[in-house]
Amino acid sequence: MKMRNILAATAAISMAATPALATAAPAIERVSAPVAGESDFGGETGGSAIILAILAAAAIIAAIVVAADSGNDDEPISS
Repeated sequence: MKMRNILAATAAISMAATPALATAAPAIERVSAPVAGESDFGGETGGSAIILAILAAAAIIAAIVVAADSGNDDEPISS
């Protein structure tokens, strides 16, 4: 019982002290790395977007076919 009270007090103190320690910490300035060249991913024509749209449509159609096909549960298992 004594150990439980010690652990509860330690947890309460750490939860109370965390915001105070976070505001007292010095702010770290984030600097981004320089870019040597821009990526041409996707391109101007958006060909990859069309391919992804076609694949997504095919996946949705396949899911509908599988869901509709597995609905034949009315047949008895044993004869």
